[in-house]
Formats: sequence, C-alpha cells, structure tokens
Amino acid sequence: MKKLLLGAVAALAVSAAASTSAMADKTIRITLQLPEKHPLGQNFNAWKSCVEGQASDLKVQLFPSAQLYKDKQVPEAVGSGAIEMGAASLTRFAGTVPAVDAIYVPFLLDSEEKVKKATAPGSDVRKVLDAAVLEQTNARILWWQAYGRTIYLSKEPVRVPDDLKGKKVRTFGKLLGWTVEALGGAPTLMSGSKQFLAYQQGAVDAGITGITGVKSRKLYEVMPNMTLSYDADIEFVAVMNNDFYNGLSDANKKIVNECGMKVEKELRDNMLKIENETLEFLKDKINIVDLTDEERAKWREATKAVVDRFIENGGETAAKVIEAAK
Repeated sequence: MKKLLLGAVAALAVSAAASTSAMADKTIRITLQLPEKHPLGQNFNAWKSCVEGQASDLKVQLFPSAQLYKDKQVPEAVGSGAIEMGAASLTRFAGTVPAVDAIYVPFLLDSEEKVKKATAPGSDVRKVLDAAVLEQTNARILWWQAYGRTIYLSKEPVRVPDDLKGKKVRTFGKLLGWTVEALGGAPTLMSGSKQFLAYQQGAVDAGITGITGVKSRKLYEVMPNMTLSYDADIEFVAVMNNDFYNGLSDANKKIVNECGMKVEKELRDNMLKIENETLEFLKDKINIVDLTDEERAKWREATKAVVDRFIENGGETAAKVIEAAK
C-alpha cells in the first residue's frame, strides 16, 4: 500500500510538472514531407533557430520525411489543429481553394523575375490566395517556400509532347494532371514520399517533380532520364493553425511572422543557385534532357488550353489570380 501511495504521489507530481511546463511553453510541431537535408528542411530549421532565439517560451519540433502526415493530409491536419504547423505543395489546398493552382498553370510564370514578382509577400497574387486559404481552411500561410521549377523524370527520354503519349505520369495536383492530359499522358496522383518505390517498381512511366527533390529523395537511382521542361513553378507553403496562431502573444506573433519573412527571402534568393548546384550534382547520375526553344514551343502549344480549363473550374477567384499573374 505504501508503495502504491508513493507511486500515486510521484505520478501526480510528474503530471503537475508537465502541466506547469505546458503553461510556460508552447510547442510548435511541424510536419514536413521532405528529408531534413532538403532546402525546405533547412528552411524550417532556420525558422526554428530564429524563433527560439527570440521567444523563450516557444519550442519548435520538426518531423521530416512525412513521419506524421503525407502531403495530401497536411491541409486538414493543420486546419483542424491536429498539428500546429506543416508544409505542403500549394496545390494540396486546391480541393477547397481551386485558385491556388494558378501557380501550376503551364508557362504562366516562366521566368525567375515573374516568379519573384508573383510570389512576393503583398503581391496581388498573394493577397488573393493567402486570404482564401485562411478563410476556407483555417490554416494561416506564414510564408511561401520556393521549391523550384517542374521537371519530368522518365524511363525513356522525353523531348516533345508526343514522347508522353499513353504514358502513366506521376502528378501531385489536379491541374498538373490536366497538363499531363494535354500532353497526351495519363496522370497518376501520388504523394512525394511514394515516388521512389513507384519508380523502382515501374508503377508509372514518368513523373513530375522538382530538381531538388530528385537529389534529396535519390530519385536518380530509379529513373534514368530528367527533362528540364520548366513549365511551372512549384511552391510550398508553411502554414499554421489559425486558432493556435491567435493564441500566441502579440510579441510572439511578431516573432513568428518576421522570422517567416526572413527565411522566405533567404530561400527565394538562393533557389536558382540551389537548382544549378543540384544540376551539377546530378549531371553524371542521370541523363539530363535540356529542351531547345523549338521543342519547348511545342509544349507551350500543347498546354495552352489548360489556363481556360483552370478559370472555368476555379471561377472568379481563379480569374483574378490569373489576371494578377499576367
């Protein structure tokens, strides 16, 4: 009995201590799809250092490589408060906010300058999309994470749309699926974390991703060809549950926001350099197909109807975003 009583007292003490600690500190758990060594993982760790360096009562925990949630689960997990923060490709919010897919409209943002202008904090594009995501999902976009431009991995070299005809192609969003259909392929929606196995087992013939993902996920080990289509810009967003955000002190909100803006700029400014360094790393590991202007013109022609389909599906908000992007 004495041992039982001592055990009960100890348990109560631990519980009370945990409760006191919880009141003193707020833990921000973050779910990330990519490995921690990927630029997005490094981006989150930079944010973590910035936040914890200024706010003594905020602690940040990063869970990389889809340990907790797959990318398609992130919007609901963050919006519901199941986790405080997460990162996912912007297209994963298209189920509730179709207009976010404007970023993936082929050849709409086809230069570094256009991407920077469209994705800059406070831009007309951001004003529409950030507000819509918050209103529809209860997930607050703290900052955008540059991921780079789209490329195609494939079993056989792909240079022109005809090379994709009848091929099963991995995509990660509805609009990207429309792009594949316009190119003559058959889209297969698949989480990023499933790519390696799918390519290894031959579940698909090709796949859309970003250059940095080819390196961090070691996709060059299971796909022999990479086509630099550069037809769309891939954007991830760092989102926080809005109820959690509103529960922060004004001082901590300021820290969270300012650190987000800081790491967003760092990643954006370095993305072209990161892509070029990744290409240098990959050049002797995979066959890189760099399209000629004539070949890329065929891609543009084949996919030009996708923007009309996007506006028809996304309505007034989609049309506003396209106009702002133009």
